[in-house]
Amino acid sequence: MEKVDNLIPMAIFAQVVECLSFTDAAAALGISKSSVSRAISQLEETVGGRLLKRTTRRIEITELGIGYARYCASIVSELRASETFIKEYYQQPAGTLTLLAPVTFGTQHVVPALSQFLKNNIHARIDLDLSDKEIDIKESDYDLAIEVLQGTPAHEHAQFLCTIGWGLYATPDYLQRIGPINAPKDLPGRDYILFRGVARTVSLPFRREKQKFAINVESRFRSNNSIALITMALSGCGIAYLPTYAARASVGRGQLVRILPGWTMDEYKIWLLAKEKNSVTSAIKRFCDELRQHVAAAEHQ
Repeated sequence: MEKVDNLIPMAIFAQVVECLSFTDAAAALGISKSSVSRAISQLEETVGGRLLKRTTRRIEITELGIGYARYCASIVSELRASETFIKEYYQQPAGTLTLLAPVTFGTQHVVPALSQFLKNNIHARIDLDLSDKEIDIKESDYDLAIEVLQGTPAHEHAQFLCTIGWGLYATPDYLQRIGPINAPKDLPGRDYILFRGVARTVSLPFRREKQKFAINVESRFRSNNSIALITMALSGCGIAYLPTYAARASVGRGQLVRILPGWTMDEYKIWLLAKEKNSVTSAIKRFCDELRQHVAAAEHQ
């Protein structure tokens, strides 16, 4: 490789062009003004022409300098990119990360996103626990946890991922047996399959344009596991209140039908919680981006 010793003067020249000042360029680079001047003189001698016109008041870039500056700027850009690469390389997680995710959301979205994450982070290993249990991550053995909430988590190290909607779902056979449901007022008195809560009677919210109200329904079957709820719904035992991602595959196969799709119901937020602040590295943020993209793509299928 020829003229490797020109790389530093080229970088200095690019900084001068950016600042249009020897003094400012020297300050930005952390070197003396005289060092900047010597580098420019060396570079002009190498290229065989004037790159800058210097007066007591300002610096003007010559025609040769304008053309040459593009190549110098590209070198500086590559140097900065290489520094970013090295910095992020050492920020990559190494060892084993333990992650908790809800069962259905984890299966449908987290696992595909993690596969890409592992490809991009060769030193990382993942222990994924799929469970709908509630935890306090500070008191748990997990490094990261994905949590579904209507509001904002109290935990300080949280990354927002996406928003998900909920709806009512049942089999076509079940709906044929119980008769038509054309409005929320037709819902009371049916069999409901719900996530386990404090009470068996829950208030289901409905919104459409300026209309907003709630309907109380009573659960016949409750569970803290989304797979159990979907299985029960598929067996034709009632109407399940589920996040849209949990029912999507069954709806696509014609096994479940969305009830009152013209009404908006609950909306929950998906959060990634980290036990420690230093767990939220640039690589983890990229995983969050990958997960958001996967969820968005699924929503538009």
